[in-house]
Amino acid sequence: MELVWALNNLNLSAAVDIFLVALLFFAASFFIRGTQSVALVRGMALVIGLMLVVSNVFNLLALRWLLENALTVLAIAIPVIFQPELRRGFERLGRAGFFVGRPPHETHRTKIIDDICQAAERLSERRHGALIVLQRNSSLEEYVRTGVRMDCEVSPQVLLTVFWPKTELHDGAAIIDGSGRIASAASVLPLSAARTLTTPKLGTRHRAALGMSEVSDAICVVVSEETGRISITNGGRLIPRLDSKRLRTILNAFYGPERPQDRPLLQRARDQARDLARRVRERQE
Repeated sequence: MELVWALNNLNLSAAVDIFLVALLFFAASFFIRGTQSVALVRGMALVIGLMLVVSNVFNLLALRWLLENALTVLAIAIPVIFQPELRRGFERLGRAGFFVGRPPHETHRTKIIDDICQAAERLSERRHGALIVLQRNSSLEEYVRTGVRMDCEVSPQVLLTVFWPKTELHDGAAIIDGSGRIASAASVLPLSAARTLTTPKLGTRHRAALGMSEVSDAICVVVSEETGRISITNGGRLIPRLDSKRLRTILNAFYGPERPQDRPLLQRARDQARDLARRVRERQE
């Protein structure tokens, strides 16, 4: 009955109000997209939803009262729980990169992949340890700050120099930012929080690469200092024992030509509007 009453009393003001609230929730989803917080949000929503259903179906007054008060407390706790994601989101918004940031062009991404594959192959032959992070949607600024800022073009020569064992920058990660430039070297990354790893004897570089892929959607390329083997991490998973050909294939799949969902929100909306206008013109002609 309440749903029927709401539909009967729906007017333009209420429709705009609902649209704005939905838009706020949609924008908030970008703050946690590609992070571990997505699983936390899903779990919380599932538990609260089930408790609401149970309390309404069986008319459990005490449980309903508990949920009503818990939601108020949860509204205060959310900024604390998601503090890192909110901070990264507001930083991206403040730098105007949330809506209008421009990722590397398709040809630029291809060049970056070629340079990384060449560098990884030579580092593997020399058994020089390396950790290269490729930023995608999640901001990595807080990890860039932990290293030495570079702000230079990606090239095999630069990467080989950074990870030369006798340099000051080799012990850490080189981060390639969203614009396709080396933002920093010797950056400190979070170690993996997983208690059970497929390979228990993983070194610090591999654990850091897994940790970065767990807290963001970044791609990490690792070269083992002991064995010279090349590995890649994505989404908390490790793909080991790669040669340059397989590395190129995987990077093309994860980081290659720009996909529609990788473009900024405003750019995607603008492209869709242009596509719609083009179709309308074609029909009129």
